[in-house]
Amino acid sequence: MIALRVIGRLLDYPDEALFANQHELHEALATASELNERDRHTLTQFITRLCARPLLDVQADYCELFDRGRATSLLLFEHVHGESRDRGQAMIDLLDQYRADGLELNAKELPDFLPLYLEYLASLRPERACTGLQDIAPILALLAARLQQRQSPYGELFTLLLTLSGAEIQAAALAPQVAKEGRDDTPAALDAVWEEEQIKFLGEQGCASAQQAAHQRRFAGAVAPQYLDISQATTRSKGL
Repeated sequence: MIALRVIGRLLDYPDEALFANQHELHEALATASELNERDRHTLTQFITRLCARPLLDVQADYCELFDRGRATSLLLFEHVHGESRDRGQAMIDLLDQYRADGLELNAKELPDFLPLYLEYLASLRPERACTGLQDIAPILALLAARLQQRQSPYGELFTLLLTLSGAEIQAAALAPQVAKEGRDDTPAALDAVWEEEQIKFLGEQGCASAQQAAHQRRFAGAVAPQYLDISQATTRSKGL
């Protein structure tokens, strides 16, 4: 599925190569039979608007959106396992899946980095690629809802991925829940996370009880990573 390769490239960190070779993305989309005309136009417009801006501005916005906080992280397992030990095993299992399909990871990114996963799916047969998208459809819906709430054009890419998956999950159904979330990318929230990590480190030394109590009082209302119940996102096509 060519569209997956294109979307994966657009979700990766924007660089000079992307801007210099944008015409290749347009050419690839022209041959993407899995897209209808409306979705092809959406992707084409996204590329045009993105590459019309100064590269440094695009890079700054990308980092602000995907690298601050956890709510819009492009690491898939962040939205499933958080910091639990299960995350490490999930990484191993995904690497084994890549190897079983003849792919050896040599990139610097973690195996659950969404652009990398999309590149992997693009190398599979269409039916397997769709199954792979369906496996992460709840995460895609959650990210789409959060990005739409922030009025980010990147939300369009996640909506397209949901469409390509064929999953009966609608990001719009999560909008009421997402609207109630606190932002985890504000300076106060980021400071709270940093101090929490310091407290954990000190706690391992056995001398943090008083500091930990003070931290908990100070940041009792701090924003924590939120993992929503996405069951409400599933709707039947007849209801659309």
